[in-house]
Parts: sequence; C-alpha cells; structure tokens
Amino acid sequence: MIEEVLKKTSEMFPLPTATASSLPSVAPIPTVAPGPEPTYEVAGDAGMKTLWVVFVLMLIASAGFTVMSWKVPLNKRLYHVITTIITLTAALSYFAMASGAGVSLKKEVEREQHDHVPDTYNVVYRQVYWARYVDWTITTPLLLLDLGLLAGMSGGHMIMMVVADIIMVLTGLFAAFGTEDTAQKWGWYTISCIAFLFVFWHLGLNGGANARAKGDKLRGFFISIAAYTAVLWTAYPMQVSSIPTPPDLMLIRSSVWGIADGARKASVDTEIIAYAVLDVLAKAVFGAWLLVAHANMRESDVELNGFWANGLSREGAIRIGEDDGA
Repeated sequence: MIEEVLKKTSEMFPLPTATASSLPSVAPIPTVAPGPEPTYEVAGDAGMKTLWVVFVLMLIASAGFTVMSWKVPLNKRLYHVITTIITLTAALSYFAMASGAGVSLKKEVEREQHDHVPDTYNVVYRQVYWARYVDWTITTPLLLLDLGLLAGMSGGHMIMMVVADIIMVLTGLFAAFGTEDTAQKWGWYTISCIAFLFVFWHLGLNGGANARAKGDKLRGFFISIAAYTAVLWTAYPMQVSSIPTPPDLMLIRSSVWGIADGARKASVDTEIIAYAVLDVLAKAVFGAWLLVAHANMRESDVELNGFWANGLSREGAIRIGEDDGA
C-alpha cells in the first residue's frame, strides 16, 4: 500500500535530475603555473650619475689634451691628436649612455624547476649598453696605435694587432646579446679572450723588441705603460669575483663582463661604476701619462710633414679661378 502511494507521488512530482547545463562550470587545471611579473634590471640613480660624471671627465681630458697639443709644432702632434680622439669618443659614448640613446633591453627567460608542481618561468629584461662597444671599437685600436708608434712597431704587426682587437670587442658584443647559458654566448666570449691574448702577445713580443732598439729610457717607459694597459684591459674580462659558468670555462669564471653582461650577477649600477673607473684609467689617465712622458723624451718623437703639416704642395694643389694661359 505504501509502495503504491510513493510510486504515484513520484509520477506526479518527478525529482529533478542533473543535466550538463545545471552543473557548475569548472575551469581547466593549468599545466604550467604562472610566473611572477617580468623583472627589469636597469640603471638606478648611482649609475646614471656615474655616466654623467664620466662624460664631463672625458670632456675635460679632451680639452686638456688639446691645450697640450698647442705647445708643440703641428708635425709633432700625432700622439696628441690620437689621444684627444680617444677621450672625445669616450665622452660621446657616455653622453649616449647617460641620455638613453646607447642602450637596449635584452630579454632572458629563466626556468625554475619544481618537484610537485609545474615549472615556472621568470622573464628578465636587462639593460645592455651597446654604445660602450661602439666606443671600444674606435678607442682601443687608437690606444694600441699610440703604443705601437711609441715602440716603433712595423705597420704589418700593428695592423694584425688592431684587427685582433676589433675582433675581441665585436665578439664581446655578440656574447653580450647571446642567449644565457648556451654554447653560443660562451663561444663568442672564448673567441674574444683568444683575440685578447693575441693582441698582447703582439704588443709584448714585437713592441718590446722594437722599443729595446730605441734606447733604455724609451724601453723602460714602454714596458711600464704597456704593462699598465695590459693590467687594466685584463680587468675588463678578468675582475676578481666568482660566478657560475659552464664546466669547460672555469678558467674565465671571474670577470666584470662575466658578472655583468655575462652571468648577470652584478647590478647594472655596479657594472656601470666598474666600467667607468676602468675607462677613466685606461683612457684619460693613460693619455695624460703618455703625453707628459712624450714631452720629455725625444726618442718617442714621430714627425709628420708633407700633407699632415704643410697641406698640398704647389705642384699638387688644386687651382681655382686661374687662367690656363697665365
């Protein structure tokens, strides 16, 4: 009797059944956990002030070298002209970096592996000052030209030394924009280091031999200023600081470039300040030392006459407004 009543009731008032439209929607479970917001590694207040200070220092050095050149005849100003171009180029480079015209943002994607949850990816944008490499491409060959002329090196050896130097700088630039922790990045860096060794092998071997032939006084000065330059240039890729690098590159794991553009272990401000100190020492101080010593050392003279000092001769001059029959 009760069963019949329940059956009739269920037929008159059917119970609702679950349908696809009545079920609550459930979002799909993500396969990759979202990472944090992108990180921007850019210059701070200290870095920007440093760029402007070095710009001013390089301008002052250029003006000082120009004034020093006025005290010697034009045919003996070769060192003055080269050294002034070096600091003036550096001033332009630092103005470009300080004003934001010589910098780019390089993107790096860092993967963080997890055991029980999906991996996360961090995106980092870091400033790379490519104007610095343009500066070095122009100024470092001129610095080597100063040293080569001082020692009396042959043109052939100086050309090979300068070409190796340009390779060193450009491959450093390629490495700075290379993908992190890849053979490409560290391959370019290795090539740059090999070119660096070739530059100073030429300077030490051929430069030292030629300087010896010009007398003990010049040889002693050349050894001092060349060693000073070698130590400073070595500090660019070999500043003391431990960084993780691929196992096959453990010998070059300490460097300003390595901890800055290379492995990004230093802040952008630290990178700017380190390079700024090296640039002032390697260009402004180098130039002042060279020119002061050159003024008191006749053995270092390089005299240029002809077109450099006198212009075109009467026979080779271009005549304007003269009658052919005169």
